[in-house]
Amino acid sequence: MSRLLSRWQQPDAQGRTQSVTPERAGWGYVGFAAYELEEGQQLTLPAVSEERCLVLVAGRATITTPRATFTDIGERMSPFERIKPWAVYVTSGEAIQIQAVTRLELAVCAAPGKGTYPTRLIAPQDIEGEARGKGNNQRYVHNILPEDKPADSLLVVEVWTNEGCTSSYPSHKHDTDNPPQETYLEETYYHRLNPEQGFCMQRVYTDDRMLDECMAVYNRDVVMVPKGYHPVATMAGYDSYYLNVMAGPVRKWMFTWEDDHAWINRDYPVDK
Repeated sequence: MSRLLSRWQQPDAQGRTQSVTPERAGWGYVGFAAYELEEGQQLTLPAVSEERCLVLVAGRATITTPRATFTDIGERMSPFERIKPWAVYVTSGEAIQIQAVTRLELAVCAAPGKGTYPTRLIAPQDIEGEARGKGNNQRYVHNILPEDKPADSLLVVEVWTNEGCTSSYPSHKHDTDNPPQETYLEETYYHRLNPEQGFCMQRVYTDDRMLDECMAVYNRDVVMVPKGYHPVATMAGYDSYYLNVMAGPVRKWMFTWEDDHAWINRDYPVDK
């Protein structure tokens, strides 16, 4: 199995099914965890130096920090309802209490924080949606924590891709600290498939092919992208959802297209 792939695990005593730390990934910025809680179950996350964004992938919860309480938030029971999520931005240095009001699928996104911005609710009306791509390269995006919204490091977005389509494509990379041409951003993909027994394909590769991994990714798996290009392809019959977390030394998403495939950004099919 690729070292870039983290398979879903049965929930532990805390309900945790995924845990990607900078130490495990071998990088310096992004942390990611996923939890599956039963109705009424409580989860305590200790105060840490990182800022965090809690995304309610599915279900409702009450989330409490030392300075705020957000009661019974959440709406969708599955990410494939394709409605905007509820989320909470938590500043560094604050502990978090989560009470699951219903069964809850919770993503905890983390990156270095400075305590610049206070904890706040991110409601559906705060999140912009957009369609990207065309033809068999179409997907729909919810910008949960984009670069024009306050945070020290984190960038968080969720994406839906219909069966038989590609996403995070044409191939692009953001592994060079060279703004304004490109920024260095580490990235995780938390994948969901509908129906759940499906899989998608994700490739992570560099120009020199010193890194070249192609993975069959199943429901609730995580792919780590330390560098290189990282397209996703869905399989017939199975729609894809993924939650992206990005962070790096500069909080800007500036990327470079792979030359061979940049033509796909034009209207196509094209005459050859």
